[in-house]
Amino acid sequence: MKLRYFLLLLWAGSLVGAPAARAQKRGQLSAIPAPGAPVQTARTELPLEPSDSEVHVQALPADSTVVLLLGRNKPLSSKTLFSFQQYDHALHLRQEMPLEVPDEFDFTRMCAEGSTVYALFASHSNPGRLWAAAYNGHLGQVRTQQFDTKLSRDVVELKALDGRLFATVLLNDQLHVTALLLDVATGQMQYLPSVYEPLPTQLTFVADAATRRAEYVLSQTNGRKSRLLLKQLTDRGQLVKSEFVQAESERSLITAQVTPPQDTTARLLMGTYSLRGPDFAQGLFATDLGAPTSPGTKQPLRFYDFLHLKHFFDYLKPSRQARLRARMARRLARSSAPVRWHYRLLLHELLPQPDGGYVLVAEAYVPHYRYNSYGSYTGPFNNLGNQFGPLPYANSRVFDGYQTTHAVVCGFDHTGALIWDNTFVVENLRRVELEEAVRLQRLPDGRLVLAYLDEDKLRYKLINRAEDSPNDQQVVIRTGTGAAETGPERTSDTSQADLLPWFGSRFVATGYQRVKVEHGPDRQVFFLNSVVF
Repeated sequence: MKLRYFLLLLWAGSLVGAPAARAQKRGQLSAIPAPGAPVQTARTELPLEPSDSEVHVQALPADSTVVLLLGRNKPLSSKTLFSFQQYDHALHLRQEMPLEVPDEFDFTRMCAEGSTVYALFASHSNPGRLWAAAYNGHLGQVRTQQFDTKLSRDVVELKALDGRLFATVLLNDQLHVTALLLDVATGQMQYLPSVYEPLPTQLTFVADAATRRAEYVLSQTNGRKSRLLLKQLTDRGQLVKSEFVQAESERSLITAQVTPPQDTTARLLMGTYSLRGPDFAQGLFATDLGAPTSPGTKQPLRFYDFLHLKHFFDYLKPSRQARLRARMARRLARSSAPVRWHYRLLLHELLPQPDGGYVLVAEAYVPHYRYNSYGSYTGPFNNLGNQFGPLPYANSRVFDGYQTTHAVVCGFDHTGALIWDNTFVVENLRRVELEEAVRLQRLPDGRLVLAYLDEDKLRYKLINRAEDSPNDQQVVIRTGTGAAETGPERTSDTSQADLLPWFGSRFVATGYQRVKVEHGPDRQVFFLNSVVF
C-alpha cells in the first residue's frame, strides 16, 4: 500500500514538473533570436507625456538623421512651444532650434526633400489659412511662410519638389479635390487647375527632383465604370502632358502607382482593377506606358486576378484556403462567371529593384466599426475608402478606423510582367486615417523586410521573392540602455507607436511608453529606437 502511494506521488509530480520543464524550455528558446532578427543598436528617451506634448517624426535617409517636430504645452497657458530637434545615426541630439508657431495654427502634415524638412500647419480659426516651416539642419536655419488659400479645407497629402510643396487638398465645398503649389521661399501660392476632380476619387502622386517633374494618377468614374487619368507637371505646376488609361473589357481601373519620372528605361503603371463598378478590387493590373506601339493602338494591360496569385490568400486558415481554391476550381471547370472579390487595397509607392524591375506593396484593409445605442455615428467617406476622411453615416455604428488584414508584395520586371508574389499576414493593426501602416525596407542581400509596430512589439516578415517564410516573427522594443523586456525593466503601456524606414537596412521605431522599473519609479517617455536588419 505504501509502495502504491509512493508511486502515485511520483506520477503526480511528473505531471506537475513536465509542463514547468517544457515552459522553461520554451522560455529559453524564445530568448534565442530567430535567424535574421533585427538588432536594436541605439535608443533615445525624451521625458514627455502624451497628454501635454506632441511629437512628429521625419526620417532622413539622405544624411542618416532623424528630425523631430516637438511641441510642448506651456505651463499655465494654452500655447504650445514648438522646436525642431535633429538626431544623428546613433540617435544623439545634434541640434535643436525653436519654432515660433502662431497660436491659431495646428500641425497637419510633414514631409522632406533631401535634408530639408517641411512642416505644414492649418488655422483652426481662419479656414483655408496655412502656415509652413522649412527646417534645414545643414544650414542651421528655419524659414516660415503663411498662405491664405481661402478655398482649401483639409490637406490630405504633402510632398516637396525642388523647394516647393505640392499639397493635395479637399475644397470647402467638400465635393472636389485639387492641388496647391506652395513656395516657402517666396510666399507665392497657386492652385493647379490641371488637378481638379469631383469626389469620390482616388489619387496618387510621385515627385522627382532630378527631372523636376511631378505626376498625378487620378481615378474618374461614372458610377458604373472607372478609368485613370495621368497628369505630368513641372516643378512650377505647369501641365506637361496628360493621358487616359482604361480597360476595353468590363474591367474598371480603380487606382494605380506610376514609376518615378527619372526612370527613362521604362514607364510602368501598376494598380488595382474591379469587375463591376469602382468599389472593390478584383486583382492587380500592370502596363508599360513607354513601350512602342503601332499608330492608333493602346498599350496592352496585363490583369492578375487575386485567385491566380500564389500567396494572396495566405491570411486565411489553411483549411479555409483549401476549400476556397477547391470551390474556385469547380467553378472554373463549369466555366462559371468569376467570383467578384470584395477587397480594398491601399497602394504604396513603387520600389525600384537593381534588375530594373519594381516591387509593389498593397495593404488590404477593411473599415472597422464599433456600435453604441445613441443613434449617431460616422462612416468612411465612400466605399473606395479613399483618403478624404469620414463623413456622417446613418445608423448606430461608429467608424473606428481602418484595419489591415494583410499586405501583398509583388515583383514585376521592367516590362510590367508579374514575376512573383508574397503576402505578409498582420494582426492588431488599425489606424484612424487611411495611410501606410506596414513599412518596407530592402536588405543588402536582395531580400525585403516588411514590418510594423504592435504596441511594444515589432512584427516583421523577411521576404525572398515567392519563398514561404514565417508570418509571426517579432521582437520586443528594448527599453533603457539595452535592457530587454525580460530584464529589470518592462513596458506597461505603449501609444502612438510607429515605424519609419530610415537608411540602409535600418528602421526607426517611435512612440510614447510607460516603463516600469524593478527598483525605481516608473517613467513616461517618448522613445526613438534604431532597428537594424
